[in-house]
Amino acid sequence: MSLSLAWDPLFRLPLATGLLLALALPLLGAGLRLREQWLSSLGVAQAAAAGGVAGALLHAPVLVFALLGALAAGLVRFFTGRARNEHYAVMLLAGWAAVLLLATRGHHADLVATRLLNGQLYFTTAAHLAGAAALLGCLLAGGRWLSRRLVLGRLFPDHYTANRLPTWPHEFGFEALVACGVVLGISTMGVMATFAMMLLPPWVAFRLARGWYRALALSAALGLVACMAGFLLALGLDLPFGPTLTAVLALLVPLRLLPTRLGA
Repeated sequence: MSLSLAWDPLFRLPLATGLLLALALPLLGAGLRLREQWLSSLGVAQAAAAGGVAGALLHAPVLVFALLGALAAGLVRFFTGRARNEHYAVMLLAGWAAVLLLATRGHHADLVATRLLNGQLYFTTAAHLAGAAALLGCLLAGGRWLSRRLVLGRLFPDHYTANRLPTWPHEFGFEALVACGVVLGISTMGVMATFAMMLLPPWVAFRLARGWYRALALSAALGLVACMAGFLLALGLDLPFGPTLTAVLALLVPLRLLPTRLGA
């Protein structure tokens, strides 16, 4: 397949959707890494996929039920306080089992499960593009407010309690953004590609960048480059997008071995 197809009108919408999510998902992943909750993105993704498959069985809107599944997982994190990665591992195992078991109950549910697990970027719609644009817009508009509170909570965990300040506005807001990002990610890129996009760029950026905001900028830049490379490779070699993107993101990991940090 020719690479010139990447600029064909047929593929512009999927490419634009992927690039917007490639900017947004690493930023959310950086927040999770800051809170040492990096595994929760996969747990929430599996819970969202289980919700979507349940919606398919009930002949209900898949994205709505996927969002409900992701929000339910987020609420579990919210009400259980400082949950550890072991808890998120249980969440992802339970979600994975639910997806595969529910998929056996109907042909449509099986198709939805396959789509959510593997990703179908080429079949995204204008609704996905609008959702990705809205998510990135929310992150850009409220990012500084949210970042300041997440960093403060990480470095001075007793600050809000000692000063009797509420934590629920930024805690709930962050959970809602993660849930929306995960649902958009799994419905376009697939579960594992979404997890890789939220895990690997921030992991590399935290090693290389000096300072929180430089790490955010580098995370988004790495995600953008990986998405563009993955899209062109998948299109040029006629490969599925989700696994190709995940492989490209994995190639970023050796960058952690660079001896110098950026922004010195």
